[in-house]
Amino acid sequence: LFFHSLLRWGILITVAAAGITALMGMLRNGPVLMWHRSMAIWGMVLCHVQLVIGFALYFMRWDSFAMRPPDQMRYWKFEHMGMMLIAIALVTIGRLASKKAKTDKGKQLRVAIFYLLALLLMLAMIPWPFTAMGEGRGWI
Repeated sequence: LFFHSLLRWGILITVAAAGITALMGMLRNGPVLMWHRSMAIWGMVLCHVQLVIGFALYFMRWDSFAMRPPDQMRYWKFEHMGMMLIAIALVTIGRLASKKAKTDKGKQLRVAIFYLLALLLMLAMIPWPFTAMGEGRGWI
């Protein structure tokens, strides 16, 4: 759980950096630089590692879900997991779609749209310490 919580910061940083730099590059009509591409790839890889860790946590703690109140059980089993799956799918689709685009502007547009949408979903569904689901969890 600690590594899952720590890895979220790397994901948020790389996905945000990839999305924002792609948006800025698209607006400036600049070329896709190697570090822009690397940031998008690292964001996607970290998302997939986080997905594997999340599934492992989910199945290792299956019995603890039965002991939770219904609203918490619904959040962890459906809302958190479902929206994070969608966010990771958006990152993956954005990266794959950018590879198929013909122009630099098209590549940047696809990364910007998909990565920034995924970032919004991630920020909304993370159990932050100031929310009901994250109360008492801490920032890491």
